Amino acid sequence: MSFIELFFDLVFVFALTQLSAYLYENQTPLGAFEGAIMVLALWWAWVSTTWVTNYLDPVKLPVRGAVIGLALIALMLSVSIADSFGERAWIFAIAYVALQLGRVIFVILATWRHDRTLARRFVRILVWTIVASTFWIGGALLPLEWQLPFWGVALAVEYLGSSLGFPVPGVASDRADDELSGAHIAERAALFVLIAIGEGLLVTGFTFVELEISVEAVLALFGAFVAAAAMWWIYFDRGERLGSEIIEKSDSPGRLARLAYTYVHLPVIAGIVLTSVADKELLSHPLEQSPSTVIAVLGGPALFLIGTLLFRRVLQHRWLVTYLAGILALGALAAVSSTMTPIALGLSATGVLVAVAAAETIVRVRSGHRSGG
Repeated sequence: MSFIELFFDLVFVFALTQLSAYLYENQTPLGAFEGAIMVLALWWAWVSTTWVTNYLDPVKLPVRGAVIGLALIALMLSVSIADSFGERAWIFAIAYVALQLGRVIFVILATWRHDRTLARRFVRILVWTIVASTFWIGGALLPLEWQLPFWGVALAVEYLGSSLGFPVPGVASDRADDELSGAHIAERAALFVLIAIGEGLLVTGFTFVELEISVEAVLALFGAFVAAAAMWWIYFDRGERLGSEIIEKSDSPGRLARLAYTYVHLPVIAGIVLTSVADKELLSHPLEQSPSTVIAVLGGPALFLIGTLLFRRVLQHRWLVTYLAGILALGALAAVSSTMTPIALGLSATGVLVAVAAAETIVRVRSGHRSGG
């Protein structure tokens, strides 16, 4: 991993803070759908660029310049998130389309002479990206009731195209993904997980310093930190190392990496972002119960555990009992949530994450596996 890739990632720290703020301010069913669109779009923009820096050497000057240019476009994308379903919809759409098209066109131009197979693959990607782009731009120009479905179709085209291998009649398919570096993909995805966890702590810290100190606020801050540490432990103690090792040994590293990181990591990131929303809610309203609060407080850890469970399932081909038990425990908390204050519910959810982390570590130690992180 290069430092220019880290520079690109810095923009997404800001993007995730904007996304958390948007979700916090729009805790409605419509806001949830809009937030889902934002999560899917931001993740796709980041992970697609990560795949490109796997194929091209980011240390080379043209590639470095391209990554910096993409980072600038990503910054424009990020500053429009707060009003992406309002007056800045056109900014978000144009920035997103420019990021996607610009990256693909650069790869085609950079590889056409010396790696025609890879270039043809990105020609196919370009065709699918152009189709999706029409829906992004069209949605931004239409009234709000049409914007959400148009952008949903745009994302469906992009995700479906990737899952099918971007087929285009008359353009030969290939196995270019099998040339990737498993260690690079695993390292980049792990870094994004770390960025998402750090973003949650950043939002929590800024919220806490604006409040008057109280017992509830201190408990919420403590719970947010412990939850973040537990999520780090669950992901990095074993799973992060497994990803790199198993992909490197796989006969189909491209297919495995695309499933494990492009798709399965999405609920992991979404869970971390939703948990940061819950942390801010608990700091601001520790005693005011509402359905949206329960969904955020329990939904964040649940999505994270579901994502990490699926991640380990893809890698190890088995269901981990510790993760399943944690998900069931969160379901049990949901059943009795009406009898608990938000702060008590939040601390209980944090306790579930800690228990999963501890149980998973015990299993790892007894089996003699090395720790990661």
